[in-house]
Amino acid sequence: MQQSKIFIDVHLDADKVPNKINWSATDSTIEEMQAAKAMMLSFWDGADKSALRIDLWTKEMMVDEMADFYYQHLISLADTFKRATGQAELGESLKTFAADFYKKFRESQEQENKLS
Repeated sequence: MQQSKIFIDVHLDADKVPNKINWSATDSTIEEMQAAKAMMLSFWDGADKSALRIDLWTKEMMVDEMADFYYQHLISLADTFKRATGQAELGESLKTFAADFYKKFRESQEQENKLS
């Protein structure tokens, strides 16, 4: 059986806030660790029927980057859900939500910029 490993290094400051996230994977074509400003990792616990999550971001992660990250993550979740379940309509519904979420974020940023 083939095995693949993913390595994640999280460097914390004195207050245990992430200031650096690096990752690598054994099946990647890139051998060195890759830097990331944020990560979302989820596991499904079949026994408890619950999601176990690790959501981390560094101090350098800007608010607009977080919105981009969430938007792209929601689109990815929609595509994965559609592939896994065959529920194309629900996948598209999630994409519509993601687009609306992103639009509202951009509008709120424009409003904040006008007030500044």
